[in-house]
Amino acid sequence: MTPSTREAELVATFVRLADSLVGGFDVVELLHVLVERCAYFFDATDAGILLPDSTGSLEVVASTSERGQLIGLLQLAADEGPCVEAYLTGQVVSVESIASTYARWPRFASEAAGQGYDATYAIPLRLRDDTIGSLNLYRDRPGPFDDTQAATARALADVATIAILQDRSLRRSDVAREQLQHALDSRVVIEQAKGVMSYAEGISTDEAFERLRARARNSGERLTDVARSVVQAAAPRSES
Repeated sequence: MTPSTREAELVATFVRLADSLVGGFDVVELLHVLVERCAYFFDATDAGILLPDSTGSLEVVASTSERGQLIGLLQLAADEGPCVEAYLTGQVVSVESIASTYARWPRFASEAAGQGYDATYAIPLRLRDDTIGSLNLYRDRPGPFDDTQAATARALADVATIAILQDRSLRRSDVAREQLQHALDSRVVIEQAKGVMSYAEGISTDEAFERLRARARNSGERLTDVARSVVQAAAPRSES
């Protein structure tokens, strides 16, 4: 792919994120687009997003693979790691070699090595003093993200943060919380639908998710609504 083609795709991604500012967007789909585009543009093995639920507990709401989701969950269970730290501090956390972090985050370092990750770059989803989560990139080789990639990743994270919060949501924290809770609740339904399709069609959960997204795009429905339909269709019907 030529640099000009990549630049054009990057611009298109910014436009897509900016379009969500007009309202009425599917926040779940937005977050999945963000992680997929970030993994693609920044040559990351995986990418994921953590957001807090209504009680303040972090959850994995989007990831590019089951492996990416697992490493996020492992950090939450251990209450340590770059993704958690980026959210708590509001600062970017860059790890060029995960193997060098055993003393700092022993459980994360061990689990990440077991998953085959060697480097990570965690970006807070932050607007001014309000941090609402973290965007996390993982690579299966050690080394830094170059300055241009890092700056662009932060810009994408900033646009996504604004899209989630919006000006009206910043003035009404209850609206912001409702939006984030919607994303978390939707994730549960989507995970259920992935499991149903994986079992029924004999496919991986990653493939099941891609089929769900394809159905949503083709029908013009929200991803969450398509997932809910799959779950409801598989539920046993009560006898009359």
